[in-house]
Amino acid sequence: MKLINKQLLLFLLIVLLSSCTVFYDQALQNQEISKFPERIGLINKELAEYKQPVKKPIIAIYPTSFTDQTGQRRSNSTFATFSTAVTQAPYVLLIKTLKSVADGEFFEVVERIGLDNLTKERQLIRNTRETFDDPQKLKPLMFAGLIMEGAIIGYETNTRSGGRGARLLGIGASKQYRQDTVSLSLRTVSVLTGRVLIEVTISKTILSVGTNQDAFRFISDSTELIEIENGDVENESVTIALQSAIEEAVLATIEKGIQKEYWSLNE
Repeated sequence: MKLINKQLLLFLLIVLLSSCTVFYDQALQNQEISKFPERIGLINKELAEYKQPVKKPIIAIYPTSFTDQTGQRRSNSTFATFSTAVTQAPYVLLIKTLKSVADGEFFEVVERIGLDNLTKERQLIRNTRETFDDPQKLKPLMFAGLIMEGAIIGYETNTRSGGRGARLLGIGASKQYRQDTVSLSLRTVSVLTGRVLIEVTISKTILSVGTNQDAFRFISDSTELIEIENGDVENESVTIALQSAIEEAVLATIEKGIQKEYWSLNE
């Protein structure tokens, strides 16, 4: 009789665990918010709805103009890792944000990331035209009046952590969270004078949440133990958090530029 009860209890526990797994997988498939969407648009929709300026500021961004200065490595409690905590090409997110303000009609961003490749292609065009006696001259490259520079200046891990849990008669559940913080600085510099016209510093929190459920029961005269565990961890995307901070920095730059009359909006 005890053997039958043991087998029945084991069968019920396996069925329960299987049903929990299926339910959990369905919940993941039906979730509405994706932490890293395939196509990343503007997070702050206010930027896309901005009015166009009277005259578009021409801005240059070099690969060394906006970099990661933290040197922070991806946190790992089990082994050493050489992966960085944040992207090493934050200038890509900055250019994307600038080109999205007012649906791309606020800033004029000139190419400086691949400037070497651009000049090589222009030289090829000149050589080809000289070979075929083409008198048409190549237009000069557009120069910028402003340079945007800055850096990711801080990545603080575990700035805040905690959790809650409860257990009764061998059945328990717990939830833990951890908060990281990424900070960046963005400044706008005049090419003609070298003056720093605008400087903003923005911080953004990155949240990680973990949940766990477990149950255990002694069977067969308390000589054998059956234990079930289930858990999951949800981490906010660092890249999405960084993009959100960059968008906030660009928005603050636009507002300060309007206040200081560096540019004005169309009525």
